[in-house]
Amino acid sequence: MTEHLADHTPAPPAEPMATVTFLRPAAVPPMPTEPPAVGAEDRTVVLETARIVLDKPAAPAPAPVAGRVEKVDLDDFDDAPLIPAWMKTPEGWAAWAGVFYRARRRAFRRWVRRQPTDKGHVRQFGRGARRTHEWVVGFEGVRVQSAAHTAHVLTREAKLAARHARFTPRILGTKKELAMKTAEKATKAAEEAVLLHKKAKKDRNRARNLRAGVAYGPPLAAIGTGYAMAGGLGLAAGLLSTFAGGAFVGRKPYDQDADWTSDWRSLGDGDRMTAPMLDAAFRAAKVIGTEETLGVVQMPMLDTRGAWTAVLDLPPGVPAKKAIRATDELAAAFGVEEAQVSVTKRGRAGRIELYVSRNLPFTDKAAPGPLLALESAANFWGRISIGPDVRGIHQSISVVERSGLIGGEPGAGKSASGNTILLAAALDPRVILWLADGKGGGDLEPFEHLCERYEGDADPEAFSAILDELLAEMKARYALLKKLGKRKVTEELANKHPELRQLLLWVDELMLYTTDDEYGKKITRKLRNLVSRGRAAGIITFCATQKPGSDVVDTSLRDLLSIRWALRCTTPEASDTILGKGAAASGYSAKTIQSEMRGAGLLWAEGTNPTMVRADYYTDEQVTELIERATEWRRAAGTLPNGPVPLVDQLRAQGDEEALLLAAVLDVFAAHPAEDGPADWLPGQLLLDELKAAGHTVTAEKLGALVQRTDEEKAKRPWGEKKTRLAGYPLARVEAAATTRFGLNA
Repeated sequence: MTEHLADHTPAPPAEPMATVTFLRPAAVPPMPTEPPAVGAEDRTVVLETARIVLDKPAAPAPAPVAGRVEKVDLDDFDDAPLIPAWMKTPEGWAAWAGVFYRARRRAFRRWVRRQPTDKGHVRQFGRGARRTHEWVVGFEGVRVQSAAHTAHVLTREAKLAARHARFTPRILGTKKELAMKTAEKATKAAEEAVLLHKKAKKDRNRARNLRAGVAYGPPLAAIGTGYAMAGGLGLAAGLLSTFAGGAFVGRKPYDQDADWTSDWRSLGDGDRMTAPMLDAAFRAAKVIGTEETLGVVQMPMLDTRGAWTAVLDLPPGVPAKKAIRATDELAAAFGVEEAQVSVTKRGRAGRIELYVSRNLPFTDKAAPGPLLALESAANFWGRISIGPDVRGIHQSISVVERSGLIGGEPGAGKSASGNTILLAAALDPRVILWLADGKGGGDLEPFEHLCERYEGDADPEAFSAILDELLAEMKARYALLKKLGKRKVTEELANKHPELRQLLLWVDELMLYTTDDEYGKKITRKLRNLVSRGRAAGIITFCATQKPGSDVVDTSLRDLLSIRWALRCTTPEASDTILGKGAAASGYSAKTIQSEMRGAGLLWAEGTNPTMVRADYYTDEQVTELIERATEWRRAAGTLPNGPVPLVDQLRAQGDEEALLLAAVLDVFAAHPAEDGPADWLPGQLLLDELKAAGHTVTAEKLGALVQRTDEEKAKRPWGEKKTRLAGYPLARVEAAATTRFGLNA
């Protein structure tokens, strides 16, 4: 091996202009300028040279000479004194490039790792875009919401005032005028509130448009101008500048900024339902304490109807009824209407299911009722379809051995709700219908030909007589059950004994019957007897009225009606008269039902709590179609009641000569119709001629003795084109003679 020795110069000191002492190493014998030739024959020369070099001891360094101190200026060099010479070589440049590449790569990796953090440029741009949008949106929306709420409240009050004025009788005089003035005043206030709402929306849109132009105009102009002038490169430059501007606006994290959006935004503003939002809402509603939190069993999620649903566990010691009672407060905390929030128990005492619909429920068009799809007779012994709840789940009830009460203010949808039960009963040919229409408005008239008994004139005396017949029917049923050794009517027993078929008594506008001075108390007592004892005999009673208070329905009768359906009411007290005392305080009040939710009500039929349900809706044409279908099925089953027999047929059924003569007289009246039916008067000579032509032996004296007239009825009247005055017979007198002589019904 060969060793090259060089002069070693000590490193310069750290401070400039330092004093440096140079120490010269000992002299080293010079190496041969040319290495000896190494051949295959003589290798000893190289080995000997190496031994001499390695074995020769180094001479000791001479002691420094005192006084020889040289001062060196480290800046007194060429243009690049600190760059070694090898850096200018290709190897040095390669090393420098490697260091630069690694440094840049590490910087890029640090930049990538920084992006998910609050200091990342992407996160900064997101904050900048959000702050820009919040600035564009501004605070005018709060003013619009306030104006909209005011307009909504005043409009609802105007509707109520107008309804009150419309239903106030004119005979009250001053009250009618006062109600009209109140309605006009409320209408004017509502119109002004609507105009203010429209103006607030217009001002909000104008301000937002101006701020949007300031915020979004420059970025769009930069991007568009760059693309128009330089194509793709200009587009990239415009996007990069926009990104840089957004990142600059959002450079400050939110933990150092005042995020005012979290103070007022809620579900009503379109935000997502989250666990922190639930805790904040339940704290605001005073359901849980400030230091308590909810246990989320099922995370908040959107269902197919676009509503938020979650299953929550309340803190220990907090019952579910506390959350149910706070429905109004929870709705205010979520920023929605009371009817949009539904809280129900789920499994155990402290677990609830929260359901918040995005829009007001039951305001869309109702789907066709399920009865339209029936291809065969319904089964009234089974479950009856009522309608969907707020979640869209169809609800059904059983009315076997039960009775019901439907109540609500005028226009709440009692007729439509009642049709769900009436049509189901009509489509079962085995059900016997007894109907009483206290309204007298014809809502139940389409069912008349299907009824065994029907009272449509709002006559308390006639209804009381119907109840007497029904009580006698109940006694007969119990006598048959006792004979058969049975305690109550079942479906199998009713199919075997047709006289024990289900019987539905439907009473519409019960108030008219129970508040009658002469028959009211009697009707209440009979109904109470029928409801309390008729269930086991297969007799089902349903009553409908506007406000079933104690002055309308005695509490001893109302408490026996197990199925309660409270439609929209004006006060919580009115709702309690239907659902029972304390229902509104427990969070179940029909007052929360909005006027737009027609046909919706709180149904308390099964379970421990009422359920918000909208009744299946059937149009008048669909009701007519279903009644025709029910008529065909009942006719085929042989259960269609016999309709009223005409007086002519009743007379012919008597077989008496005089009865046949009176029937012939009525045929003559029918053969000479007037514009709206049979003629109400015919000349006596015309009657005699027609009767003789029909083969009857009759004279004027015989006809006069059979149909006795008063002197006024014997007076002559004009007849024919010549207006000849002739004596004749009124149709009413002929019918009266027939019914009186033979005891028939006209």
